[in-house]
Amino acid sequence: MPANPQSALQRLVLRHCHQPRKATSLPNVTLFNCAQPTKPVRSLYEPRLCVVLQGRKRVMLGRTVHDAGPSQCLVATADLPVTASVTEARPDKPHLAVTLTLERLRVAEVWSTMPARPAPQGGACGLVTGALEQNLIDPVTRLLGILDRPQDAAVLAPMIEREIIYRLLQGAFGPVLAGLASDPSLTQIDRATRWLRDHYHLPFRIDDLASRVGMSATSLHRHFKAITAMTPLEYRREIRLEEARRRILAGAARVGEVGTDVGYDSASQFSREYRRHFGRSPSEEAELAQSGNAAALPDL
Repeated sequence: MPANPQSALQRLVLRHCHQPRKATSLPNVTLFNCAQPTKPVRSLYEPRLCVVLQGRKRVMLGRTVHDAGPSQCLVATADLPVTASVTEARPDKPHLAVTLTLERLRVAEVWSTMPARPAPQGGACGLVTGALEQNLIDPVTRLLGILDRPQDAAVLAPMIEREIIYRLLQGAFGPVLAGLASDPSLTQIDRATRWLRDHYHLPFRIDDLASRVGMSATSLHRHFKAITAMTPLEYRREIRLEEARRRILAGAARVGEVGTDVGYDSASQFSREYRRHFGRSPSEEAELAQSGNAAALPDL
């Protein structure tokens, strides 16, 4: 075995990614190559595996800090508004990472066919950090190798993704990932977050959302905060503000209309919450965008 068993993975990332973030021809795979540390970026993590190969990144979920360096992984099991940054990188030794979106149905399918299924861990959590286990390196390397052979993607990529999920379920991440497949509360919170993402511009009552996902209001509130580190109302606010910023940067609408479009009844409340969230007002954001001094930072 080579001194650095991840060297082939690093070479693949360097060959196929020459920018901070690159979506690949494999729909579930994203590569990262950051030559310098980045400012904290607010991002929405879908269920995913992130493998850090070089450098270091930091992901904050609520007040909990997750640091991941070389040979470490992050696993998200729900749609999570996080704040992420690259904390260690330089031009001669950039931060390199790979993310694989974890499709719930595929995880459930693999879990259900295992002869010895890992049980979900007690107390659901939305984001965990751990070591990159050796039996993951080979399938992740083979998955990225398909980027050199795109004609193989349709047949081989789904098979290798299943293998990666199987290895995750077999290892230390198994109890966490098993929750994605079988924990009723995680499934219900997933339905709640997806409803909020699709209907962020609409008013809602906690009781109605709880009924929609088959939980009591108390249970929804408790499990939602345990998994996402925020309440449903705080989660909706995150989604609204992220969508507002996206629209302002795209110049898709006048600033005065953006707040209303994303669900705010009060322009002053929208401006106040936007400034608190991003450090500047919507008008200041629009001026920066028009001057070319504002740019959408990559989802890290």
